Amino acid sequence: MSSTARAATSFLSTRATSALAIRHPIVSAPMAFAAGGALAAAVSRAGGLGLIGGGYGDSDWLEAQFDAAAGERVGVGFITWSLLRTPSLLARALKHRPAAVMLSFGDPRSVADGIHDAGAALICQCQTLRHVQDAIDARADVVVAQGAEAGGHGASRGTLSLVPEVADFLRRHRPQTVLLAAGGIADGRGLAAALVLGADGVLVGTRLWASHEALVHARHHAVILASGGDATLRTRVPDIVRGLPWPEGFTARIARNAFTERWHGRERELEAGVAVEGPRYREAFAAGDPDNAAVWFGEAAGLVDAIEPAGDIVERIARDAALDLRRHGDATLT
Repeated sequence: MSSTARAATSFLSTRATSALAIRHPIVSAPMAFAAGGALAAAVSRAGGLGLIGGGYGDSDWLEAQFDAAAGERVGVGFITWSLLRTPSLLARALKHRPAAVMLSFGDPRSVADGIHDAGAALICQCQTLRHVQDAIDARADVVVAQGAEAGGHGASRGTLSLVPEVADFLRRHRPQTVLLAAGGIADGRGLAAALVLGADGVLVGTRLWASHEALVHARHHAVILASGGDATLRTRVPDIVRGLPWPEGFTARIARNAFTERWHGRERELEAGVAVEGPRYREAFAAGDPDNAAVWFGEAAGLVDAIEPAGDIVERIARDAALDLRRHGDATLT
């Protein structure tokens, strides 16, 4: 790295870097089953904040991933509606003194006090302004405005319009809250754009899913390298086949494949046949079958051309964003 590029990386500071005590305004998404302790630790070592994906509540797995983080300063994220069914999982996670706890897809208010009392930053991922109001009521330290481009679960709003609307809403109602943008952000251009739109940083999923440290089968990584942004769709079929009661309004963005071709649009038939199709799906996913199980990435697939170390990805995003903003004369660079 040249001295100019290194200097540019060093001075991209925002409210997110200050609030979360990180060098780069980049947080890794707590992707269920993919974002383990090794990925979270690598992101944190590189100057971002790594989040372990708490998923649907496997306490033994979560303990193992905190061990895998090897003492690095990391956080953890949960699927809120699932966490509320097993609140003891949050208590176990808080014993590890995470830097932050991220809650997504449900009302965070009933567990917010415990997170604040433990000294962790509360991050709430939101897809609508109603969700943002719930986050404000929970005294969230950080709000993530997630656009529909994101891989995994989300809703229908696009990142480009959602982020500035949320920025304006927070400015009026809770200006101390830090804002991160998510959905389709995979390189320095995405981070630079998010800052211009009014965010203080970004939450990155798909690009870090495509990293060496992510708990992703090599055959699934091969799919993203062969895919562009048109290769995904939003659908309910992976939730139906796994028997997961996702709330209305949330769907999953996954890769188009034989599984989605077979069942997307035939959801009622899948529901009727889940006793047979569920075990088939679980077997296919465990084997890394890229055709008969969900492959979990978003529209940023078109910006991924290599599986790389997570630290390199974080540092490049920060460096390129700083250079892009400097090139355009952004006044936030010091």
